[in-house]
Amino acid sequence: MLRIGLTGGIGSGKSTVAGLLAARGARVVDADRIAREVVAPGTPGLAAVVEAFGPSVLTADGALDRPALAAVVFADPAARARLDGIVHPLVRARAAEQVAAAPPDAVVVQDVPLLVETGQAASYDLVLVVEADLDTRVRRLEQRGLTEADARARIAAQATDEQRRAVADVVLDNSGTPEQLAEQVDRFWAERVAPAAG
Repeated sequence: MLRIGLTGGIGSGKSTVAGLLAARGARVVDADRIAREVVAPGTPGLAAVVEAFGPSVLTADGALDRPALAAVVFADPAARARLDGIVHPLVRARAAEQVAAAPPDAVVVQDVPLLVETGQAASYDLVLVVEADLDTRVRRLEQRGLTEADARARIAAQATDEQRRAVADVVLDNSGTPEQLAEQVDRFWAERVAPAAG
């Protein structure tokens, strides 16, 4: 099994790269998707979040109110650390189950937004970092509904490009066209994945 850690800052295009790798046969384990699952209604994860932050982080139908929770944790590093302490162990455990279920010859790509921040780089055979320039990332986040100020605050709350590059085996630049990104993924697959997996 070849384990690839995929990371990059918010708005860099990790999900796009994960999709391109999946199309080439990789099995993708998506930490963001798992993070949503472990705090779904009725889960112990959601109960722990409500216990830590109160019922104001729930919607009327009992689901997690992500914008309300984000407003609390992005303004307060201690609150964010408390949330991370609840969610990260649950995400890691579920991700480990998905990796263990993969066949021995699989190429497993773990899409981990906070790979650098949580010190997980050494867990992978290869670390693939996706980058895009700051203005491009802000524009993408605005297209998702964030204000420019919120976009910049979320980017600033994550690791820097330099910190990610320090653990990267390969860096993809996603500031250009989709075709340019796909070419970089093809090259990564041919030069780094195929020889290691083959």
